[in-house]
Amino acid sequence: MIFNKKHIKNLLTFILCCMLLFSLAACGGSSESETDNTEISSAKETVQENAAETETETVAENETGEQAESASSSLVVYFSWSGNTRTIANEIASLTGADIFELTPVTPYSDDYDTVLEEAQTEQSENARPEINGSIENFDSYDVIYLGFPNWWGDMPMILYSFLDDYDLSGKTIAPFVSSGGSGFSNTLSAVYENEPNATLTEGLSLSSSESQNPEEAVTKWLNSIGL
Repeated sequence: MIFNKKHIKNLLTFILCCMLLFSLAACGGSSESETDNTEISSAKETVQENAAETETETVAENETGEQAESASSSLVVYFSWSGNTRTIANEIASLTGADIFELTPVTPYSDDYDTVLEEAQTEQSENARPEINGSIENFDSYDVIYLGFPNWWGDMPMILYSFLDDYDLSGKTIAPFVSSGGSGFSNTLSAVYENEPNATLTEGLSLSSSESQNPEEAVTKWLNSIGL
């Protein structure tokens, strides 16, 4: 085939046009890719910033919560053998937000009623002071002490006297509560006052064994009546 000058000119023009179109398409694709990458990077930075702010707020909330939990100014201290006094103590702690400490002897009492009766009477006759398991940290930081115990034959269990000997309740408010078969506090409030004359003693809460099983209503009324 023989090409004349006109044919060659047209062919060159066609080739140049194709090259120009290819070049424009490549430039356009690169620009769009760069724009997309910029938007993605910006979005990532925004998400990271929001996540960092959320994490900071969460940590602050947790720290505030921990401080609030450790700032309780009241403490429930109790001894329970049958579980009745424990039920009352847990209800008080639940309603007031108070911390709680159970008095347990280093040498445990018997699980048998007749045997523990003999053990308790022996301790009373000897004016014993059973050693308490553990200790109460930061006791001085508490202003109100809810003090609970069962009435054991007209008196407090002797481990309560161990507690009153070991800890100074001067200047604190003592809110006593007792569980019994029907004898109430007997002379135990006088005993508490004699051992802690510089503390303020509120009206006490006395519940029978059956009332101790569901004490919420009685505990609520008592707390309202003593202003705690």
